[in-house]
Amino acid sequence: MPIKTSKVILHNKLDRDTLIRKLNEESFSRKTLSFYRYVEIKNPEEFRNSVYEKWISLKCFGRIYIAHEGINAQMSIPEHNWQKFINQLEEWEEFKNIAFKIAIEDDGKSFFKLSIKVRKQIVADGLTMQDYDVTNVGKHLNAKSWNDLMESEKSIVVDMRNYYESEIGHFSGSILPQSETFREELPEVLNMLKGKENNPVLLYCTGGIRCEKTSSFLKHHGFQDVNQLHGGIIDYVRQVHEEGLENKFKGKNFVFDERLGEAISKDVISNCHQCGEPNDTHVNCSNKSCNLLFIQCKKCQDETELTCSSECQKIINLPEEEQILIRRKRGTEKRDKRFYRSHSLKK
Repeated sequence: MPIKTSKVILHNKLDRDTLIRKLNEESFSRKTLSFYRYVEIKNPEEFRNSVYEKWISLKCFGRIYIAHEGINAQMSIPEHNWQKFINQLEEWEEFKNIAFKIAIEDDGKSFFKLSIKVRKQIVADGLTMQDYDVTNVGKHLNAKSWNDLMESEKSIVVDMRNYYESEIGHFSGSILPQSETFREELPEVLNMLKGKENNPVLLYCTGGIRCEKTSSFLKHHGFQDVNQLHGGIIDYVRQVHEEGLENKFKGKNFVFDERLGEAISKDVISNCHQCGEPNDTHVNCSNKSCNLLFIQCKKCQDETELTCSSECQKIINLPEEEQILIRRKRGTEKRDKRFYRSHSLKK
């Protein structure tokens, strides 16, 4: 993989408010997409700097992880630079003919900066090379085959996303692990499926990358009939629309960008974590020292000023200097909760 790169480590230098203002001032449309590929990258740091330099010149935004094992990207590309982006990516033989998953709902505001990080793995799973063989994965199913196999009484459908993702949307009848991270989920799913090694197992996630590892992991542990939804929920919906298939996914698909979700069906299957009314809108607590991710309806947003508790509402109304001191203090403490976990939130 030939790489030309500057000696400068490239990164964003502007603050959040400035970045959002510049995004809102743009006069062109953007395309939100995701893609991944498992492929050997010998020098991830050099590759990171090279693609940053190329993509920032095209005004690309997004969150990208690069490791020796490959790339995992969620991006926002200016539509007028789309073909240039494809051409640049395919300068590397290893990245030709990548399957892009295009966002279903897209207002062009999914990302406001370009962040490219080098990681040990493109998906943090805690596995060693002895736990799986990424060349031995499950059968990839298109939307029609997925729907057909879901009808079998022997099939076991497993949602490989985190609990806060599946809470707002999932395939009916799925096993929904209550894990906060993919690392926690793998052993949990293995335990849940014990004794079902000969059943058809159907795995799904947002775009497919977590199922690549999971299917390989399950096959390594003796599961004989492992299947995965090709392209994940995102591409499933595209196929459903294009081919006129039945949509078996209910609710929203959680996404890891500023949107936090895109509607797949009209069903609202979750509830506001404060008042209990049907709702599927994720927000982050407006108290920056808290930042808890939870579901909140418009009425509760207005009443609590987008906070998760009376304590946080008090904090956001303190002078900014006092809020900064609180953030500094909490910044040195171990965070015990990033996501809503119980029905203990109070107005």
